[in-house]
Amino acid sequence: MTALSVLDLMMIGEGNTFSDTLEGARLLARHVEQHGYRRYWIAEHHDLPGIGSMATPLIIQHLAASTSTLRVGAGGIMLPNHSPLIVAEQFGTLHTLFPDRIDLGVGRAPGSGGPTIRAIRGVAQERDFAQDVSRLINYLQNNGREPVRALPGRHDVPVWVLGSGLQGADLAARMGLPYAFASHFAPQMLMQAIEHYRTSFRPSEFLAKPYVMAGVNVIAAPTRAEAHWLASSHQQWVVKLHAGRAGLLPLPEEGYLDKISNFDREGLNQAMACSAIGDIADVGTWLRQFIATTQVDELMIDARIHDPVARCRSYQLAAESIADLLND
Repeated sequence: MTALSVLDLMMIGEGNTFSDTLEGARLLARHVEQHGYRRYWIAEHHDLPGIGSMATPLIIQHLAASTSTLRVGAGGIMLPNHSPLIVAEQFGTLHTLFPDRIDLGVGRAPGSGGPTIRAIRGVAQERDFAQDVSRLINYLQNNGREPVRALPGRHDVPVWVLGSGLQGADLAARMGLPYAFASHFAPQMLMQAIEHYRTSFRPSEFLAKPYVMAGVNVIAAPTRAEAHWLASSHQQWVVKLHAGRAGLLPLPEEGYLDKISNFDREGLNQAMACSAIGDIADVGTWLRQFIATTQVDELMIDARIHDPVARCRSYQLAAESIADLLND
């Protein structure tokens, strides 16, 4: 048995505004809540054209207030950009507003480039990621191990370690925390990281046994032709990103893959190796094989589809394709 969740980068589509993106996320959150999804996570990125996931805690509040049972969280907060104390204050407050519905995934990447990093942090300050995670947990637990207090009381916000390699897997295993692997865009070390995490895992007060989530791209439609047409938006954006020309999420383009170079196609295939594109049967077959191979506990789906209604339908079809495998 497994679970399904959503990862949203808050893509801004060509011809749309950030306000449209926020409304599209609210629409999707309400839709997936009705179709068995467990959680909805917002990424953190800065100064990337086409991505609106900057003020992650504010978007989490927006979506949590628009739903009633769906878990909403960060996938993730990039800790090098923030004081652990401030993050604990923000997520402790969210936990108070929406009890037992808030998740906190944390990562070590900055989520942007040099000038933006300097604008976020001011004077550069190197910090130890593992120490930051420990301090963050101490603040949330209000356990007296830090010289200052974040918020009154204990806030049991689940902390996840995010990663795309062995470092994150090792830290999550040593600390006894759940682990989320970014195979939706960096799949190369998926199996090695999962194996290392599981074999090195140490039970903790937070987690008795390993728990693995993996990111996948799923674009489903009633027909294969429509699914591949919809997927061209995501594919165009990735190719442009690799060429240093990131922009808004493009409109779908018929026959896009036939128009790109072998070099671009190879880079795209590597970045999107963990992708299911097709009708409900195609997507179900791919997801079942991925789950059987990785034995992951949960799948987090990224679907960068320009049309918000088609995006809702894609997530619904994904859930329906493996309905017998989903946890209640």
